[in-house]
Amino acid sequence: MNWPLFISTFMLIFIAELPDKTAFATVLLATRGRASAVFVGAALAFLVQTIVAAFFGRIISLAPEKWVHLGVGLIFLAFAFHGYLRKEDEETKPSSDAVCVVRFWPCAWKAFVVIFIGEWGDLTQIATASLLAKNREFQFTVFSAALLALWSVTLLAVLLGAKASEYVKPHLIRQLSIYIFTVIGLYFILTWACG
Repeated sequence: MNWPLFISTFMLIFIAELPDKTAFATVLLATRGRASAVFVGAALAFLVQTIVAAFFGRIISLAPEKWVHLGVGLIFLAFAFHGYLRKEDEETKPSSDAVCVVRFWPCAWKAFVVIFIGEWGDLTQIATASLLAKNREFQFTVFSAALLALWSVTLLAVLLGAKASEYVKPHLIRQLSIYIFTVIGLYFILTWACG
């Protein structure tokens, strides 16, 4: 283990991921769903994406960014539309621990899909792939530092989202998430259309 490389990789990926769209999406998902499920889904998505970066780093940079943007945009719009359709349904259902337990895996799956699609070809994934290519003799160091950085940002985002849900009314969080997912989705579709 190369500790200076570990620390520098961790800091680079952590700082790059903090203002990222997937960190913001994780905050929103955690305000609307079970925090542990959101963390599990997002953490698994980052694990898969880091493995993809490790094995296919050079290919990722060649992926057609235009089509990745369209896919990400459509996914965010689909989740915004899904939130709009479920708005009335969720307001009429009582909130209970049993419902949270039943919804753990659907919530985790939703987080996985959002983060997996949103992170595809992202700056942190390309940075990880580049660092892995440059440091072939220390690939485990780079892989573990990058993954730990992504999980750390995810944990912060989930904690922030869970705390926000305690102080903000659920219908306001739902409305805000619908608007934000719509804006993010439209942004990616516009970058696809203009690219």
